[in-house]
Amino acid sequence: MTMAVLDVDAGRLTARLVLEEPQATDDGQGGAEVVFAELGRVWALVEPKTFAEEVKGPGLVSEVTHQVTLRARGDLTPGQRLRKGARVFEIMALRDLDETGRFALALCREVTG
Repeated sequence: MTMAVLDVDAGRLTARLVLEEPQATDDGQGGAEVVFAELGRVWALVEPKTFAEEVKGPGLVSEVTHQVTLRARGDLTPGQRLRKGARVFEIMALRDLDETGRFALALCREVTG
């Protein structure tokens, strides 16, 4: 059984995002610190899916999950992140949108607060 090819309108990919990957660097005290390095810039469609709020420590923390559609790349993996200015979207899971290798669908988490 073959999957139907989805007609994704590339014109809807209007958000310009920076794709970043984690890299461990020496923290100068024998340990490591994780920093994120830019892999490239991508056009994407960012759609919010769920929203939750929780009181943590001194304030309110909000978590929003997003579905991000972008052109498929061979170097996309969970654990990377997409950034739009100060907003950061952590990639939790990925899948081929219609199994043609044209577009990827990323489930992302944005935490604020």
